[in-house]
Amino acid sequence: MKILKRLCYTLLALLALIVLTPLVMIQFGSAGMATTSKVVLNMVLGYGGEAPDASDIQQQLEVAEGFSVSLYASDLGKIRFLHVTDAGDLLVSRPRSGDIVLLERDRNGDGLPDAQRVLLSSLTRPHGLDIAAGWLYIAESNGVGKIAFDSAQGQTNGSYQRIVDDLDDKGNHWTKTLRVGDDGWLYLSGGSSCNVCEEEDPTRATIMRFRMDGSEFGVYATGLRNSVGLDWAPWNNALYATDNGRDLLGDNFPPCELNRIEKGGFYGWPYVNASTPDPDFGGKNAAATAKNIPPSHEFRAHNAPLGLRFLRYSKVGGFERTALVALHGSWNRSEPDGYKVVSLHWQGDGTIVEQDFLSGFLQGDRLIGRPVDIAEANDGSLYISDDYSGSIYRVVAGKTAVSSRRLELPQQPQGSSKSDPMLGAYSPEQRDHLRRRGEQLFNDYNCSSCHRGAALSGLAERYELNELASFFSAPIPPMPAFPLSAEDREALAVYLLLRPNTD
Repeated sequence: MKILKRLCYTLLALLALIVLTPLVMIQFGSAGMATTSKVVLNMVLGYGGEAPDASDIQQQLEVAEGFSVSLYASDLGKIRFLHVTDAGDLLVSRPRSGDIVLLERDRNGDGLPDAQRVLLSSLTRPHGLDIAAGWLYIAESNGVGKIAFDSAQGQTNGSYQRIVDDLDDKGNHWTKTLRVGDDGWLYLSGGSSCNVCEEEDPTRATIMRFRMDGSEFGVYATGLRNSVGLDWAPWNNALYATDNGRDLLGDNFPPCELNRIEKGGFYGWPYVNASTPDPDFGGKNAAATAKNIPPSHEFRAHNAPLGLRFLRYSKVGGFERTALVALHGSWNRSEPDGYKVVSLHWQGDGTIVEQDFLSGFLQGDRLIGRPVDIAEANDGSLYISDDYSGSIYRVVAGKTAVSSRRLELPQQPQGSSKSDPMLGAYSPEQRDHLRRRGEQLFNDYNCSSCHRGAALSGLAERYELNELASFFSAPIPPMPAFPLSAEDREALAVYLLLRPNTD
């Protein structure tokens, strides 16, 4: 019964996709309906958009006074988290392709990485990463591993070793974020398996902590629905984390959160949203509700704060006690909101003031990016990842020329010969067998309850077979990651590409 209830909550969260269409029509009118709903579907189904050019950046993006922004790299696919090495190279995680990419530092000063290469591959949906004491630590969706890493040379040494295994990554919010603390511990966030429910696995909706070798593993803080960004304030070493509020309670509730994380702290979910009891679960656990720690700062509802980075090297005035937060942007509001990087400024009395830092990714019905993470180099340069267009932006103090040269970087693996022409390499019998198997999977997981004909139209124009099958291995949250084998993903992709739009 609990498993069925959890599946129902997951499907309810995804049902918002269907609700969005009429809401968008009300907000934007029929003239803007096609382009705006297309943006929303692109975000949730993971289509993405083209990388912006220099004109887009100059005309659409606005950066805080004292800084300038340029496009650093593009065509990188579904990139997520970042880490700048001491030598200035940029490490980038790509959960869907299961690898870590290294962008070599800009030695020639043209504003672009000198080269790109895959540093590690064959990982299980890698997301968070950090470096400490000559080791590169990587948070995969179901565990944590490490490998010796020479920052000066940008090279790994020896073999990759798992230090934490068997973490749950089913359902929603499967990404894991990892940071190394000054206290010699590794901190790992793991989101909830659902929109709102009482978890059976004690590691879901938490921040965990363990030693650098994986020992002394334990849960550090609870009640955190989906805390994706972690960092410590450099002036007092307090740990903070972003948190994404639940869905399906309207456009303006609940707020997303920034929490100051204390050992043993409980931060409300699923019983309390910020400081307000949840309408569904608020009366289920009075003892837990009484322990709720309210957020240090509230973001607008459904803005989806992800990456969090306290500035340590910036020399620009007014940014001495400041953190940057990437707002990925809403997928379930009638009027889209977020899609920018904001700066949080700690005041002398402890209050926090939020200001726009890098904005303009969404203007009207034109979306050019969804910020995910921020990394700061020791020279004060800032790098911001965007998983919508597969781009990385570079923000520096003062003025900088926007390079017009595009570095040709290899994209994620494209479709194989059996999808070029589409499905042409299958015999009629093979194609029919895969189609029927895919239809069975589509029905078994009740996909039609959330994904109807309009949402699935045009897949053949956007995806090759292998690309669509790869999407199912690391779907865009909140879409669940179902336990599909490689053969299942292939069959489901075949079915969807051949499926007539009859809904």
